[in-house]
Amino acid sequence: MTGPTSHAPGPSGQAAPAGPPALPAPPWALLAELSHGCPLHCSYCSNPVELVSRASELTTDQWTDVFRQAAGLGVVQSHLSGGEPLLRRDLTEIVAAADGAGIHTQLVTSGVGLHEQRLAALVDAGLRSVQLSVQHADPAASELIAGARSFAAKERAARLVRAADLPLGLNVVLHRANLDALDDLVTLALDWGAERLELANTQFYGWALRNRDALLPDRARIARALESVERWRTRLAGRLELVWVVPDYVDGTAKPCMGGWGALSLTVAPDGTVYPCPAAAALPGLDAPNVKDHSLEWIWRESRAFNLYRGEEWMSDTCRGCELRKKDFGGCRCQAHALTGDAARTDPACRLSPDHALVRDLVDTPRGPGPLRAGAAPPAPPYIYRDHPKDHGAAPAHP
Repeated sequence: MTGPTSHAPGPSGQAAPAGPPALPAPPWALLAELSHGCPLHCSYCSNPVELVSRASELTTDQWTDVFRQAAGLGVVQSHLSGGEPLLRRDLTEIVAAADGAGIHTQLVTSGVGLHEQRLAALVDAGLRSVQLSVQHADPAASELIAGARSFAAKERAARLVRAADLPLGLNVVLHRANLDALDDLVTLALDWGAERLELANTQFYGWALRNRDALLPDRARIARALESVERWRTRLAGRLELVWVVPDYVDGTAKPCMGGWGALSLTVAPDGTVYPCPAAAALPGLDAPNVKDHSLEWIWRESRAFNLYRGEEWMSDTCRGCELRKKDFGGCRCQAHALTGDAARTDPACRLSPDHALVRDLVDTPRGPGPLRAGAAPPAPPYIYRDHPKDHGAAPAHP
């Protein structure tokens, strides 16, 4: 495996032979992408452009085994995500399997398809919390961003979750069309009874990368939104947790890649392929393993995909000699590949990267239409909406 080795001088002044590489610490989180099917077509979606077909999804028994293995490896938290996990007719059984393995489950959903009886069954099976996606506080603008009618379903889902006494979080992916609606989004979160509002600036992977020119905001709009967040944090005084996920392209600071590549969590795609992060499917030559062929323990500890960017040996000279390497781990490998074509380069989001001009030029380039205004007929932005291959209409083989 790739990782740091010891080369401290021995008693004779010679470099001591390197010892065996240290095993990675066990993961604590699992992102379970149960399906890439989704009733929404959001232009900012970070799912791979090549979506997994419904017919290729893991069965109920296979997901049950994934959770059993994950718990044995050390996982204690799982996000049940997609696409839209409610499209799985066996979702209740999947929740029960995770809960039976001792794993805390959170449903990450658009809210479309959630009704009272379905939620009651999920709660009985062990569901512990719900994260609901929101595109905008204005219904028309929300549905233009999502590419589907969905606002009423989201509002209904929030009401059901609160009635079931489950913790409710809202997640808003921020971009040029909704950053100026931040005050309205906080008000909506309060009205819907959310305990947590995650304001996640768009990360440009998958469909979001295809739509970058239509989504990327300017520096001034991001600065205004951050000022609004700080005002709300002071005003709310703990009534609503506000999480601001910093934009990748603006402040010159690279974010640590999932807390470090293969350091904290793993992602299981709908077909059982396992990745160190949900965007890694786009990396060429990763040779990502599958739970149908290998155990999760082997995948986490031994697979090339999970060891490829662990430690520091893979780093460029820019990162290897930088004191920030212990904090940002060289930044995001998927972003480095998306911007430079080389996943091993320093993340161009970092101001110290030799490729930082790529990001700076993108942010500073004047762009087209701005925010979608509540109550106004929104112009049609030039989105390439996330869609499914034709075979996504095929019925899955599981219940």
